[in-house]
Amino acid sequence: MDSIVITTLAERPSLLSRIYEITDTWPAFIPHDPVAEALLGRVAADFSHYCVVATDGDRVVARGLSVPFTADLDGREEMPDRGWDQVLVWSFDDRCHGRTPTTASALEITVDTDYLGRGLSYAMLAALRDAVGRQGHDVLLAPVRPTAKHLEPRVTMTDYVGRRDDDGLPADPWLRVHVKAGGSIRKIAPASMTVSGSLNQWRRWTGLPFDEDGDIAVPGALVPVQCDTARDRAVYVEPNVWVRHDVRPPAV
Repeated sequence: MDSIVITTLAERPSLLSRIYEITDTWPAFIPHDPVAEALLGRVAADFSHYCVVATDGDRVVARGLSVPFTADLDGREEMPDRGWDQVLVWSFDDRCHGRTPTTASALEITVDTDYLGRGLSYAMLAALRDAVGRQGHDVLLAPVRPTAKHLEPRVTMTDYVGRRDDDGLPADPWLRVHVKAGGSIRKIAPASMTVSGSLNQWRRWTGLPFDEDGDIAVPGALVPVQCDTARDRAVYVEPNVWVRHDVRPPAV
């Protein structure tokens, strides 16, 4: 970790084009959430003060993305049921209309597979909190994707989140990181991301036949995918977990 440097992308704009060089473990279907397809690629450039990058020498080894949004408009709440999708849409709508943001939400922290297990996720989370603090926020929200939930797709997210180890911390590794870092689990976001595609698309993404109606367990999916052969459609609605982090004011 001594050789790793973490800064905001605003401080190192030359890295904007390189943050996706990381070798990651995201399931192939996740980028096909239509909100992600439309907006995620613009986040780093448009909200560079809210995004962080880690390098080891000349190598980009981790990225952390967050966005600001306005939570106090009619019909909005800080932690919406549509989670990840909703805050991303709100952030760009607010930017378009010149609204002053009231809070910030993390979107992702991705660590290169060669650098997993070194504590870098903790450092990236701390860097995101610091980044939003420097923009005047006292809270960082996060629609967290529990990293081990995909191993038990038929367990409800509520039951899964309730599991604790002997030390009282969450059993899930990524939720555990957030709570150990001072975050508090607040609620489930039942429809945080949605991916809909033809059966041929799902076959390409997963290598599965998708030839039967009903729930299909897909590697990497937190819950089963709903398959409808008559309509040539399968839909994945991913639940996430809202976590709230208090942010310290920046040092003077």
